[in-house]
Amino acid sequence: MAITREAARGAPSSPALSAQATPTPESARRVAIACLVGATIEWFDFFIYGTAAALIFSTQFFPKFSPVAATLAAFSTFAIGFFARPIGGIVMGHFGDRIGRKAMLVLSLLLMGFGTFAIGLLPTYAQIGLAAPVLLVLLRLCQGFGVGGEWSGAILMAVEHAPPDRRGFYGGFPQLGVAAGLVLANLVFLVIGWFLTEEQFQSWGWRLPFLFSIVLVLVGLYVRHKVSESPIFEEAQRRGKAARSPLKEVLKNHKKPVFIAALACLAQNGMGYIVLVYVLNYGITQLGLTRSTMLSFIIIANILEIFATLYFAGLSDRIGRRRVFLMGTGAGVLWALAFFPIVDTAVPALVLLAIVVARLCIAAMYGPMAALFCELFEPAVRFSGTSLGYQAGSIVGGALAPFIATLLFVSTGTSMSISLYMAGLCLISFIAIYSIAETHVNRPVR
Repeated sequence: MAITREAARGAPSSPALSAQATPTPESARRVAIACLVGATIEWFDFFIYGTAAALIFSTQFFPKFSPVAATLAAFSTFAIGFFARPIGGIVMGHFGDRIGRKAMLVLSLLLMGFGTFAIGLLPTYAQIGLAAPVLLVLLRLCQGFGVGGEWSGAILMAVEHAPPDRRGFYGGFPQLGVAAGLVLANLVFLVIGWFLTEEQFQSWGWRLPFLFSIVLVLVGLYVRHKVSESPIFEEAQRRGKAARSPLKEVLKNHKKPVFIAALACLAQNGMGYIVLVYVLNYGITQLGLTRSTMLSFIIIANILEIFATLYFAGLSDRIGRRRVFLMGTGAGVLWALAFFPIVDTAVPALVLLAIVVARLCIAAMYGPMAALFCELFEPAVRFSGTSLGYQAGSIVGGALAPFIATLLFVSTGTSMSISLYMAGLCLISFIAIYSIAETHVNRPVR
């Protein structure tokens, strides 16, 4: 049975916003673009780690392990960053609901920038022994803590600045940062591969994307410094509606929307990281495709995903968040079952097709997600609620996905087990969203 709209939101609706808090299209566009730039930079930093984990970290930081064990260890350090994300989301969610969205966006970018740049300077196992993977884990935790507050802060700024009938569309802009950051991350590795020999890449070339990130972080800090605070947050502050303990309030009165949000994230995260991280390694080691070929496929798929995400975000303003999300998860169930059988043909054109269609399914989930999650929570706990739900789903769905995919393939000897795993995640997300009422109505987020 579908729960009511108020149950889906997790709290009674609050009074309408005053005219002072009504956003303008001009400010919405400016903030949406700023959120896109900042999100792209943060996700670039986060994703270059995933690419490096698939391509290089097994030999640089776990050389004493067997190839399979080293790959599992590298993917484990990738997963560790996800476990720091809820902590970052909780801490930044608390202060984002108490002192403002903007300050937390700046803090998240600083933390991510420090962690990423430091990885570029990190000695390897051959140079300092066991201390190398230990330091790698600590810096990955720093990355995870930083990105934990990024997603919710960015979508809240975009949605809360948006006109009432365009919340889905403008909320889609920070969502583009994921695909854009991934394209940039893989493009950097691809270009480095063109100019360096394999020996040079293994020796020092892999460090360049991490070091280059400092330039992007400085650009992101400048852009974020220029945007104004959310008018809805400022109005809530003026009216004394801020929660004293947002996390406590969320856990006490908003458990259902947090649970729904977490389950909704399983498909997008699980399918996403299997396609982007595991398949990159799988295509090279199991199918015999070149690194440049696999990186090129991921870049092409994510360029298409950028346009698709914005399309589905805008579509949710016309037909509803719930309907668009169900389209994405339903298609995801079907395509997951076909994904690895197609990939296993090792025909480059078919491998590309499999990756592209999977990313389009994900775009249909990710496009409306920002507005949908914001509409589940009232302003006083919106940062904390969206952070907790999204990051919890990211751990279960995304953090362990490459690791679980590797274990499934090794233990079963068939990639079909991974297809079934992806289909199961998509089905769970489908059921979660099916159980709620439509959240989009043509009035301000309040």
